[in-house]
Amino acid sequence: RFDLKQNNERGLDGCTDVFCCVIFIIVILGYIALGTVAWLHGDPRKVIHPTDSYGQFCGQKGTPNTKKSILFYFNILKCANPAVLINLQCPTTQMCVSKCPDRFATYTDMQLQYQITAAPWEYYRLFCKPGFNNPTKPVAQVLRDEDCPSMIVPSRPFLQRCFPDFITLNGTLTVAKRTHFKDALDKARSVTELRDAANGITGLVDAKEVGMKIVEDYAASWNWILIGLVIALVVSLIFILLLRFTAGLLLWFTIIAVILVIAYGIWHCYLEFSLLRQQPGADVTIVDIGFQTDVTVYLHLSQTWLIFLIALCTIEASILIILIFLRKRVWIAIALLREGSKAVSYIMSTLFYPIITFLLLAICISYFSVTSVFLASSGDAIYKVMAAEPNCMYANKTCDPETFNKTNVSKTCPGAQCTFAFYGGETPYHRYLFILQLSNLLIFLWLVNFIIALGQCTLAGAFASYYWARRKPQDIPTCPLFSSFSRAIRYHTGSLAFGALILALVQMARVILEYLDSKLKGASNVAARFLLCCLKCCFWCLERFIKFMNRNAYIMIAIYGKCFCTSARDAFCLLMRNVVRVAVLDRVTDFLLFLGKVLIAGSVGVIAFFFFTHKIPIVQEDVPTLHYYWVPLLTVIFGSYLIAHGFFSVYAMCVDTLFLCFCK
Repeated sequence: RFDLKQNNERGLDGCTDVFCCVIFIIVILGYIALGTVAWLHGDPRKVIHPTDSYGQFCGQKGTPNTKKSILFYFNILKCANPAVLINLQCPTTQMCVSKCPDRFATYTDMQLQYQITAAPWEYYRLFCKPGFNNPTKPVAQVLRDEDCPSMIVPSRPFLQRCFPDFITLNGTLTVAKRTHFKDALDKARSVTELRDAANGITGLVDAKEVGMKIVEDYAASWNWILIGLVIALVVSLIFILLLRFTAGLLLWFTIIAVILVIAYGIWHCYLEFSLLRQQPGADVTIVDIGFQTDVTVYLHLSQTWLIFLIALCTIEASILIILIFLRKRVWIAIALLREGSKAVSYIMSTLFYPIITFLLLAICISYFSVTSVFLASSGDAIYKVMAAEPNCMYANKTCDPETFNKTNVSKTCPGAQCTFAFYGGETPYHRYLFILQLSNLLIFLWLVNFIIALGQCTLAGAFASYYWARRKPQDIPTCPLFSSFSRAIRYHTGSLAFGALILALVQMARVILEYLDSKLKGASNVAARFLLCCLKCCFWCLERFIKFMNRNAYIMIAIYGKCFCTSARDAFCLLMRNVVRVAVLDRVTDFLLFLGKVLIAGSVGVIAFFFFTHKIPIVQEDVPTLHYYWVPLLTVIFGSYLIAHGFFSVYAMCVDTLFLCFCK
């Protein structure tokens, strides 16, 4: 204890892993330079705003498209699917408009009506190329030069693009209550062709409507959600403080309460399942009805409650089996938790350290996101030849719109145009954009793991100072949390960065494997898929092991101030000498803390359920009217769990630190 105290006073063993610290600082400076370069070359408008065939942004201020924020496709039938449209690679002229068409019309019909009145042309020209004002031009030439669309159909804006306004009437897909229409060449067309051209848009529109309702529910219930989260925060704090005095009673109460809550859920699910089995039509499976925007539809199916019943029974059985076989170890874990609660009560500031971690992570994530967007939008407008004839030799070739009319492309391929294709470039910067994106991701993972490591080492140092104090609280250093944070930053940045880098490299490998797996999903090579699956499993296990070792290495760094490799070796040897205690006590402790999180989230969730379903008479008049009551309910439950996890993560770090000190 005297040696440890002297080590703390002189900064432990001095700076550790200096070389890695220098590399880490250089990488951070390089990351700032990368963000600066991306900011200079990138333009987020390329991601936010759609671009027409001339490379101009729709809705950009200070341009002719200021009031034209929607992209219109001349011939949407040429588009294969929504992904093609959103990526701006549909082989048809694209133009910025102020509004989408609201009626059926063809260029041929417009010419016939123009002989009587000019009103049809004044409306139709809104969707023609700017400057075109020749309504008597032959239809064949207009379609060849793509001066105007051959037809317009009722549409509505979605993702700042005009898509056909699909409406289902009596099970039949229609556009403006019509199932068939004619194009400019008097050829009969069906709404099904529009649907095939914009496959999946109806589902996206439904999802957008659900999203709008969810936003409205949040707007109506945000104050009650905050109240629920505040209740969760207070309950979590009280729960941890009570562990000091009533650890055994409170934890056994938590265990029994969780068992009873799950038992009630099993009974309720069985009751609903039994009632629905007697009703006609309730035996329809979830697969039969497919995706439904109204979630309550699934609650009228017996299969839904059967799935809930099986899941809850499995969880209940697992909890009971664990408690039966590990009941003796539970008492030891309770003693460890009681001591941890005492340590937390002496160093209350540690409970609020997760806020610092959250703020640092928010800054890191924001910087990564902004840099990614600027890198993705780094490029110049690339134009390519869009040929009207399929056998044109210049089709899909790069072109320059300013000099295109002076070339012989138009003569060789009548009707060919030089239109905007995508953003890119041929400079070294543009050629290595993919490498820069990977570097951005790797450094981001490194910084995130470093921030988490800094928090773990800081908390471990504070709780270790409590454990090794002979007289408590007299011998506990003043401001132990701040002192531990200062030591971690001043002396052990290199060690923390070293451990974070190892974990970041493994996580980067997992990201690459997930990317390869997404690319090989349609492949028929079974051996490659099997090998990839094995690699993903191995790297997942490796990541879990490294996280466990890093956590204990950071505790040893906080106690003895040695370098990362030495601390990791000492922690590993110490844990191996106490492998039974580690395997049982550590898992039992984590299990008990998990039950505490579930109890807090479940209790607040039950109160929120009764509140938002108008089942509490006292406050029934104050409950807002919602489209989906599960929106604020799930938000409160998930938020409560995160709040409880934030408090309990500090508590878990305290228990792990005390456990390692005890083993030592």
